[in-house]
Amino acid sequence: MNYELVIFDWDGTLMDSTRIIASSLQAACGDIGVVVPSERDARYVIGLGLGDSFNHVAPNLDADGRQRLTERYRHHFLAREHEMPLYEGVREMLADLHGRGRRLAVATGKARRGLDRVLDSTGLRPWFEATRCSDEGFAKPHPDMLLMLMDMTGVEARRTLMVGDTTHDLELAANAGVDAVAVSYGAHDADLLGTRPAKARCDSVAELHRWLTTHG
Repeated sequence: MNYELVIFDWDGTLMDSTRIIASSLQAACGDIGVVVPSERDARYVIGLGLGDSFNHVAPNLDADGRQRLTERYRHHFLAREHEMPLYEGVREMLADLHGRGRRLAVATGKARRGLDRVLDSTGLRPWFEATRCSDEGFAKPHPDMLLMLMDMTGVEARRTLMVGDTTHDLELAANAGVDAVAVSYGAHDADLLGTRPAKARCDSVAELHRWLTTHG
């Protein structure tokens, strides 16, 4: 295994944001009077586009209800966005990989303006040569994001690796014909991640860093 391009999911993989995303979705559901999803259900949809997320947690909403839910979710999320740090060790891992000549990219369920905000606030933008968001094409697990990133970078599928914290990321990788590594410290637990194929399952950023350093 010699991966030239490593594509990272963002929320729950690089940034410790899953708790706030889930609680923002729960609060939004409460605001508009629909059944509040459990924390597990709210965490399950992290990484999907908003439309697919709403299909899972509030399937009976009409267009007006979806708009109100979107507005309330964004209200709660933006109010707490400043509270979300990178996971410990992420900055050092990315710096090391970049220094070793590894090409880095992002495939995320975030909207473009949301990813742009965190790339700038964290200072990580210079390390990623390409990024793809859910509002720029098909959302996960459709292979569009990875196919576009491979096209943008000119890297073949066999030299590409996807790293993510959800089964949506692992399905995305499988649909695009690339290998994947799962991390169990984000939105989906190890048991759920174990239902999808992955080259490795890492329980911490340090373990992920070691694996990526070894398998390159």
